[in-house]
Amino acid sequence: MEQKFNSSRLFIASCLALLVTSMTFALRAKIEGVFGTDYGLTGEEIGWAFGPAFWGFTVAMFLGGLIIDVVKTKNIVWMAFFSHLIGLVLLLTAKDKTMLFISNVFIGFGNGNVEAACNPLVASIYPNNKTKMLNRFHVWFPGGIVIGGVLAWVLMSQLNLSWQLLTSLLFIPLAAYGYLFFGQPIPETERVTSGVSFKDMLKNVGAPFTIIALVSFMILAASVPSIKIDFNASLTYIVLVAIVVAVIIEARVINKMGLLFPLMLFGMFLTASTELGTNQWTNALLTNAGIDPMIILVVVTGIMAVGRFFAGPLIHRLNPSGVLLGSAIFSVIGLYSLSISEGATATLASAVLFAIGVCYFWPTMLGFVAENIPKSGALGLSIMGGAGMVATSMVLPIMGRSIDTAGPQLTLRYMAILPIILVVIFLGLVFYMRKQKS
Repeated sequence: MEQKFNSSRLFIASCLALLVTSMTFALRAKIEGVFGTDYGLTGEEIGWAFGPAFWGFTVAMFLGGLIIDVVKTKNIVWMAFFSHLIGLVLLLTAKDKTMLFISNVFIGFGNGNVEAACNPLVASIYPNNKTKMLNRFHVWFPGGIVIGGVLAWVLMSQLNLSWQLLTSLLFIPLAAYGYLFFGQPIPETERVTSGVSFKDMLKNVGAPFTIIALVSFMILAASVPSIKIDFNASLTYIVLVAIVVAVIIEARVINKMGLLFPLMLFGMFLTASTELGTNQWTNALLTNAGIDPMIILVVVTGIMAVGRFFAGPLIHRLNPSGVLLGSAIFSVIGLYSLSISEGATATLASAVLFAIGVCYFWPTMLGFVAENIPKSGALGLSIMGGAGMVATSMVLPIMGRSIDTAGPQLTLRYMAILPIILVVIFLGLVFYMRKQKS
């Protein structure tokens, strides 16, 4: 007998789960200053301790994408719930970099399981509106940062209450999404219902084994402080060339597949670092902006939430590749403007440009893969999301070190290089997609 699914309840539950995920990002953006001033951690140490929130996310997404059809989506959801619960309890007791690190391992694992379960779930319950509904689902990423940012500003900046109280409020949406998912039948992933085999799913990723090895190394580099990426060393570029060659050989020679997925994966490294790396360091980057950095974070993420909710008509008019190109251009302008802005008005205006730029990056990248490489299945979406998070976990300590040594303005200018590269990539993608359609 065919099961009936309550699509609306499942979608709301997924949104609340993502709300918890995003509120942890706002929380970190605020308590970064607390652990620096009250507990004496350096910017690089804080970046390292925050790293597991991103690479733990990646581990959970990769594993979830591989095993979701075996263990079922509902079990991934409950893994997310209990990981969030343990991580938040541990965070409340953290007073040094080690405990901060451990708590972020569990929080990151919970966040990753939310994305691993809910991205394919949304694609499955709305098969004819994937990009639109993934954008609406991802409204709650910036939406949660807005809610968390406002709460942080009110409770800590205005009322001088403790960061532990702010952390405790996350248990409310955690309990809500647990309640909504409880006892609900959840559909199989689209890969299963369409009859695509596990082997074909791996093949459509292009170079799955090279990609998994690469991301595993990135996780190692992000979690071991002694491993530092030196972009002034020739060895770094030799390794990068070797990775590109390995991807091409596995995708084109062994699997006889195109390079579209690996290209989108590389783009995800850069889009996620541009958005999440900058937002996580908002407090330090805009300390002297003449306006509370949390207000800037709320404005940026508020614009992102509204933009994602009304993404449908824009995506229909420009198509996903055109949206990504426009996003990259606005991101360059926004980051460079922030690096030279002085005073509250100029900073706020620059932040608006940056928000317009990063608004559609994450959900549109996922939507593009879901629509144009559908046989990559839940694994493809998990790899994309996980890769974005592990890239952010690597860029956070690099940014922290740059803020400590070069200062906020120069760091913002360095970050603008990433969307400049994306402009070139997405311009090529626009022409490629037009050629494919013609």
